[in-house]
Amino acid sequence: MSQVGHLKVAMTTKSLTHVDCAFALAKQIVLYDVTIDGAEFIDVARFSGGGGGGGEGRGRAKNGGGCWMDEVEGSGNGGDRITPRVEAVADCKVIFTKGLSDLAAVKLRDAGVFPVKLERDREIDEVIVYLQRMMAGNPPLWMRRALGHTPATEASATVRRTPLQRTSEADDDDDDAAVA
Repeated sequence: MSQVGHLKVAMTTKSLTHVDCAFALAKQIVLYDVTIDGAEFIDVARFSGGGGGGGEGRGRAKNGGGCWMDEVEGSGNGGDRITPRVEAVADCKVIFTKGLSDLAAVKLRDAGVFPVKLERDREIDEVIVYLQRMMAGNPPLWMRRALGHTPATEASATVRRTPLQRTSEADDDDDDAAVA
């Protein structure tokens, strides 16, 4: 999605309705194409070995915590949970997640994906509406770049204003000449 005005977004989820899990533990990542006036579901990437809570066939600690090391060791990629998830979102511009390690943040940044860590669970629709409000207002620099607003585009907007200012200055000079 390199169309100007389109933002390809990823969100980590257990439920498919909320951003409700950490990046490395996400069993699913949903992908959307968001514009200022709409959003389109693109796809869902599914991963085995996510969701590090106690589940069937897993060890259980006395404090209620679960053991998920068996999933990491048996994941088939040397225990790396981050790389397959980064590869799944590599063509997105932003990812919303509940938790993110420093290593995951660096890998996402290197892939050109802007990570946003949410403090609490949010509905996916709520996140999309939030993005659309940002797009409609004065978006931050990362969003302007992701939307295809290059510095040249912004400079040309400035250049368009400059002739108007010069025209009015020239009009002022003409008024001075008429008075003299």
